Amino acid sequence: MTPGLHHVEIWVASAERAAAEWDWLLDQLGWVRGSEWAGGFRWGAGRLHLTFTEAPLQSGDHDRRRAGLNHLAFRGGSRADVDRIMADAPGHGWTPLYQDRYPHAGGPDHHAGWLENASGFKVEVVAEPV
Repeated sequence: MTPGLHHVEIWVASAERAAAEWDWLLDQLGWVRGSEWAGGFRWGAGRLHLTFTEAPLQSGDHDRRRAGLNHLAFRGGSRADVDRIMADAPGHGWTPLYQDRYPHAGGPDHHAGWLENASGFKVEVVAEPV
């Protein structure tokens, strides 16, 4: 058996709205769009998949500050790649977080940016170490 994650399933209020936000970001990060079905879709990177499915119980958007998943951290490539993604993100439905401390909100040796979409999902885009 090989250890690791097979997939992460993210339940969303609207697959259409999720696709509008996540498709751009995951494409920028080198992920590949996979299958699609009524109410959901999948993206892959190697053997790991992210699955986005409309939640059967619609009680509001995700709140990363409640118990549960806070954020997903993605490898973002070089520092220049991360800077480009952070600059382009607002035009694609993502709001930069911690801008007053960008790109070192995670510490002086950690070049990363944090984004939040309209549904309240937070991601971290981390540059490879130099």
